[in-house]
Amino acid sequence: MHLPTYQDVIAAAQRLEGVACLTPVFTSRTLNAQTGAEVFIKCENLQRTGSFKFRGAFNALSQFDARQREAGVVAFSSGNHAQGIALAARLLGIPATIVMPGDAPAAKVAATREYGASVVLYDRFTEDREQIGRTLANEHGMTLIPPYDHPHILAGQGTAAKELLEFTGPLDALFVGLGGGGMLSGTALSTRALSPECQLYGVEPEAGNDGQRSFRTGNIVHIDTPATIADGAQTQHLGNYTFPIIREQVNDILTVSDAQLVASMKFFMQRMKMVVEPTGCLGLAALYALGDQLKGQRVGIIVTGGNVDLQKYATLLSEAP
Repeated sequence: MHLPTYQDVIAAAQRLEGVACLTPVFTSRTLNAQTGAEVFIKCENLQRTGSFKFRGAFNALSQFDARQREAGVVAFSSGNHAQGIALAARLLGIPATIVMPGDAPAAKVAATREYGASVVLYDRFTEDREQIGRTLANEHGMTLIPPYDHPHILAGQGTAAKELLEFTGPLDALFVGLGGGGMLSGTALSTRALSPECQLYGVEPEAGNDGQRSFRTGNIVHIDTPATIADGAQTQHLGNYTFPIIREQVNDILTVSDAQLVASMKFFMQRMKMVVEPTGCLGLAALYALGDQLKGQRVGIIVTGGNVDLQKYATLLSEAP
């Protein structure tokens, strides 16, 4: 198995040029005052389809050969990878089928269909989405593109950190949400090339700390689907491509509670006027949790997405202290 390198991230950036958005990097004087750090926020919630997932999806699909393009792509996702694949497939003229959980946010399912993909629903607590995806691929000759455990996917995701670090210069610390590890492993490739001394942290929901356990034991840990509002991080294990990179190049894996995610959602809305989904708040929640430990440092956060059901979003904010 050939693990991707930073050269693959550079190649992905070239494929994405003029297709993906060069998302802004925001700062907040309030956040800087609260943390004592100089914080740079990479806003992938403002990416096409509302999350970073479009980067990896387009990078992967743009490398299909003629047979793969004709047969189509199948993917499984709780929402953001689904939308990324659906839009990339539409732009490239490739048929797409997406396996999505029945309890996925309605807005994510609707957007996936609006981008032109066919959606197959499943029960995330009783059915195996990976097996469903493999079966569809085998029956119809489609190419299966998983949400994170694929070299082209993680190389594409690494372009967000590449853009961030080219804008900010070297950072002291960088916080990245962790589900299956596509964003974190891609970020690691860019970080070690552009800011090698940076302390790189993956951040998971407390209920789904398989990545933290894997990182600390040295073996991929499998868990049941975690119960958390961070639906984009309800993965059950890291990948064969993502784990070796994370284990070697990431400094630590942290966890935060759902309550901390809601507090971060509230901050983004009240102080920065940004809609950020719970999974997209993992980095900020961890920054707050570390308190004064980052005082005086230059810190980066990648906000991974902004796709959230509006009713759920309103309910969570209304219940926040």
